[in-house]
Amino acid sequence: MSIESLRRAIQLEYAEVADHPELGFHFLVGRPLAAVLGYDSAWLAEIPESSIESFAGTGNPFSLGPLGPGENVVDVGCGAGIDSLIAASMVGPAGRVIGVDMTTAMLAKARRAEAEAGCDNVDFRESTAEALPVDDGWADVVISNGVLNLMPDKGVGLAEMARVLKPGGRLQIGDILIQHPVPESARRQIDLWTG
Repeated sequence: MSIESLRRAIQLEYAEVADHPELGFHFLVGRPLAAVLGYDSAWLAEIPESSIESFAGTGNPFSLGPLGPGENVVDVGCGAGIDSLIAASMVGPAGRVIGVDMTTAMLAKARRAEAEAGCDNVDFRESTAEALPVDDGWADVVISNGVLNLMPDKGVGLAEMARVLKPGGRLQIGDILIQHPVPESARRQIDLWTG
């Protein structure tokens, strides 16, 4: 399976989550998922429902600690924007958030939610996690939620996260971990890569 065919399959799956979150998937989405992952209801109070309904993370990057006022944050695989908008609230007007996603439908939804929330310290950009459109050493914090497991070359993705971090910056990642190598036969099953 090529990297491009893998990316296309992931984009199709998450475009469906963006456009039709009510359909039901083999993973939880929306408010039920946010509750399972321990998202504080106060964090969600100002987030537009359109962003929450398409939330499809696997963890809670904020469980590793709050973001501070004035910090610069990159959200890798921002989806419909829920974590980016929470981050924007935490860092306040002196901070900035760049949300990056490769799925056009998710970015469109994130931008609509940003406008609805009246948030002016977030910028959503289209790209892959392996080629972040962010300057070297810009971020105090890189957050990511359920994206690293979707990358075929995790080393490249982690190197990009490191590249955009300032010296002494931190990663706050919520993701899926496995304890045994994935057999080659499973690596070729596209359904195992798409969520």
